[in-house]
Amino acid sequence: MRFPGALQSKGQTEKVPNAQKPKFRPPRSLRDKVVFPIRSLPTYTGPYPVGTMEIEVPARNPRVFSHITREGKHILQLETVLMTVYYPSSYHDRNLAVPEGKKNLSRELWLGRPRVSMAKGYGKFAGLGDFLIPFMLPTMFTKLPAYRNAPVAEYWAPEVDTKSDGVEAKTTEGIKPEGAADEPIFPLIMFSHGLGGTRTMYSSVCGEFASYGFVVCAVEHRDGSGPRSYVNHAKSSETPGSVSDAEQQGHMDHKPRERERGYHYVDYIFPKNNPYDTAPQSDKGVDAELRAAQIDLRMAELEEAYAAMCQLQRGEGEELAKTNMRRKGFKGSSSRGLEGVDWARWKNRFSLDNVTACGHSFGAATVIEMLRHTDRFTWISQGIIYDIWGAGTKPPEKESPDHRIDAPLLAINSEAFTYWPSNFELVTSLIQEAQAEPQAYPAWLMTLRGTVHISQSDFSLLYPNICSIFLKMVANPRRALDLNINASLEFLAHVLPPDLAQVNRAYKNEGLLEAEPHPLEHIPSIQMHRPDDKWVAARLQIKHESIYRLSPKLYRKLKRRAAEKHGRRPETGDEVWLHVKPTAAVLEDFERKHGGRSRSLEAVTEGALPVDDISTEDSRMEKGSERAELEDGVDG
Repeated sequence: MRFPGALQSKGQTEKVPNAQKPKFRPPRSLRDKVVFPIRSLPTYTGPYPVGTMEIEVPARNPRVFSHITREGKHILQLETVLMTVYYPSSYHDRNLAVPEGKKNLSRELWLGRPRVSMAKGYGKFAGLGDFLIPFMLPTMFTKLPAYRNAPVAEYWAPEVDTKSDGVEAKTTEGIKPEGAADEPIFPLIMFSHGLGGTRTMYSSVCGEFASYGFVVCAVEHRDGSGPRSYVNHAKSSETPGSVSDAEQQGHMDHKPRERERGYHYVDYIFPKNNPYDTAPQSDKGVDAELRAAQIDLRMAELEEAYAAMCQLQRGEGEELAKTNMRRKGFKGSSSRGLEGVDWARWKNRFSLDNVTACGHSFGAATVIEMLRHTDRFTWISQGIIYDIWGAGTKPPEKESPDHRIDAPLLAINSEAFTYWPSNFELVTSLIQEAQAEPQAYPAWLMTLRGTVHISQSDFSLLYPNICSIFLKMVANPRRALDLNINASLEFLAHVLPPDLAQVNRAYKNEGLLEAEPHPLEHIPSIQMHRPDDKWVAARLQIKHESIYRLSPKLYRKLKRRAAEKHGRRPETGDEVWLHVKPTAAVLEDFERKHGGRSRSLEAVTEGALPVDDISTEDSRMEKGSERAELEDGVDG
């Protein structure tokens, strides 16, 4: 496989981008310092402490999606919606939320309960069965670096982060912006996970957003795309969400054993006769019928979750808590449930408008479909897609001209996915779709160098050596997280209304969206980690990597010192390839119509091409004499 216009260079591929150091993340406790048997997640870098709530409530409209069945039971059913809400919390009032008889607030488990059963679900998804359980043992003790049910913040955070002012930034109140309300209104993000994901698999991304002043609702999809998810039934037959109610109202199927024990679980669903439809080399392509039905179910779950967030924002949290099925007595729940939450403080604390839809891989494909239905999702105003699985998207409806991306869009690729020809062509077409007339929206497309598909999840943080050795990830996983978040925060600063954007004022603007464009065909091959065809999208390639493998961390440190010694400072292009950014005309028109803002219009749009000039043909990658089709895939 080659790039038709790529610049060729002699010598070995650069092993590691000339990267900056990750943000400062001081350990909070012994749990964060111990390597084994407990694996810890890095603390969040924004000025706000982070709180979480675990919520499962009955769907308002329980129903079955698709006719697809297994063992006589419909496999795509909407019965309840499960979510973890990440939000800015108040350090000062934390003791007010400690339940009676408890010493302090607890922290949510990353793997979830019941832990061994959840590990078995991952084993089934990975094709390793129970052999994966010992491998998952360390993460059974991992907890999120956030406090369960902590009070939501009611103050403006200082305009600093933990790198510039240390952990004291999280215990300090800032001065409100001129003309702003005494208490900030936080923007809302709805997050959709990828195949094999859960509501906590992306806790670092969601928690980072929360630490900078966003409320994030991460939904756990029960569409058979996760490793295992427990669906609880209401205890009383007269209560909404009960088995009888779901069967009568939603025509759902339950086995006798499921009715008896009060719950059932949904494992990953492998397509019949084509279990690995996600692989780029799959001869049969993607199972379009199953994947399309899963997206329909996913969108319905996000609507249900948004309805729950509306209830919370209206100050009706007590009513929400009464129907919550993630409390003592229900499967997979913490005994703390929603104890200690001050529901009155949640009233009007976040905005229900100008919501950001965000997702990874198959979750990104879900976001695209939502952006094509803004008549249905009227509350969504922009989208962020991490490493979209293009084959999982639905094609635009040609007979419906309104079925197109109708909002600003930021697309961030891993380097591994950028080398997948049909997928890169697809994501480029999505950028074109967003910027197409008659209503052009600003859109960006970039690649993070040295990253792989799971670099945008917690897995690369919990198992960095596995990702380095087997997937050839060369970027520091914490720095990769920084780049994803910083680019996303820059994007939101440009497209959110000023009154919402000013909440996020402590992030470090690295100018990632203002970098010089790097068309894929102009990137020297020496900068690339392009793998052999059989590993496309799955991993990178590092030539002569034995010395590097002795200590990737030490190698990066020595390389950084050598650059400093020769007076070379890291540049944006060392870590990020910005392929496409909006023209000045597109951004100016958007700001005029929608009241957005840009700190430096000239820098943001310098070097951008009009949408009609964005070349996809020249930057397509050849694979032998055959092109990979959009129906091919990889794990989303």
